[in-house]
Amino acid sequence: MTTLALPLFPRSNPRRVLADLIPGALARDIALVLGVAALTALAAQVRIPVPGLPVPVTGQTFAVLLGAAALGPWRGSLAQVVYVLVGMVGLPVFTGGESGVDVVLGTTGGYLVGFIVAGFVVGALARRGIDRGVLGTVLAFATGTVVIYAIGVPWLAAAYGMGAGDALVAGAVTFLPGDAIKAVLAGVLLPATWKLTKRD
Repeated sequence: MTTLALPLFPRSNPRRVLADLIPGALARDIALVLGVAALTALAAQVRIPVPGLPVPVTGQTFAVLLGAAALGPWRGSLAQVVYVLVGMVGLPVFTGGESGVDVVLGTTGGYLVGFIVAGFVVGALARRGIDRGVLGTVLAFATGTVVIYAIGVPWLAAAYGMGAGDALVAGAVTFLPGDAIKAVLAGVLLPATWKLTKRD
């Protein structure tokens, strides 16, 4: 029986992600996980409020998905777990310098949970080599974005008592142009980085 391979998934077996090219093991992984968590915290402070909407435009999703592609599924997801836990214990790492359990349980908490799940999903796609090409990288970012919205929008609707349509507009549709720009930027950065490493 012949198995057909999709062009976007050049091999079914696990491949290296960018983090694997850095020498080291446990110490490297700890440093990278903490680094991506810190990057997410910094990106959260890039905040553009949208009048009339409860969710601002931030740089978080770019940091989350880029970090996941570079680290792979487990480290990418763990970085977001660390980010959320650090914010829950009181460090001002959430958007606008906020912190605390109430933020995670509040209107935007679903997006934070979505970061953890999307970190794993995008990291798993990168493990299959999807980040080697522009189209594959854009697809991976689009998939991660859908995962974040799939958790964040219903959570927002429940927290605000919104209808599904209103929540979709307020929590997702408004941000799609920005998400498209982030995906294209990643589509340039990641494949270019792989080419610079001259590694498969």
